[in-house]
Amino acid sequence: MALLHLDSSAHRAAESTSRQLTAEFARRWLARHRGAGYRYRDLAAEPVAPIGAAYCALGRRVEQHGMAPAEGLIETAAERREWALTRELVDELLASDVLLIGAPMYNYSAPAALKAWIDRVSFPGVLELADLRVVVVTACGGAYETSERDFLTPYLRAYFGKQGVVNLEIVTADRTLAWLVPGREPDRPAAAESLAAARARLIHLADTV
Repeated sequence: MALLHLDSSAHRAAESTSRQLTAEFARRWLARHRGAGYRYRDLAAEPVAPIGAAYCALGRRVEQHGMAPAEGLIETAAERREWALTRELVDELLASDVLLIGAPMYNYSAPAALKAWIDRVSFPGVLELADLRVVVVTACGGAYETSERDFLTPYLRAYFGKQGVVNLEIVTADRTLAWLVPGREPDRPAAAESLAAARARLIHLADTV
């Protein structure tokens, strides 16, 4: 068994609900799976390079050749660099049994740090994730569960569904700004309830995934 743990919050752990919750899941999961492989990436502290023209050119060539292996289609040094960056992340993902992602909502969607990782590992023809179990921890300042402004959850469901993932759990803690922003004090009971429910769900998942 192997766990790949990604955080994408720009906040430090002490200020980040998503970081605290993913850390709690990871600790419990690793205690249950002693000796399991574990890889951690802080996508905010060590950003994945955004894809560039050479990535796109190589990816298009792969598609034009019926998803032939990229290694045999590289034409430039820039494409070789892009492929080396991509292959490392793809291999890391494919070697994992469980993917844990901390994904706070930024401007109604995913942080740029997480999107850069998603874009890079989504190279044509390299991902088959049907056996991967994915646990995503989202956190948002308001309450967006029934809001049309939540583009994060539908995006993640659509993305991982396209990659063949059938075991996807998205756990959300909302109203996190209730503890920070003046005037939001009335939201604190609901915020505390949401956080407790998220924590309980993650404990259950760590014990069963």
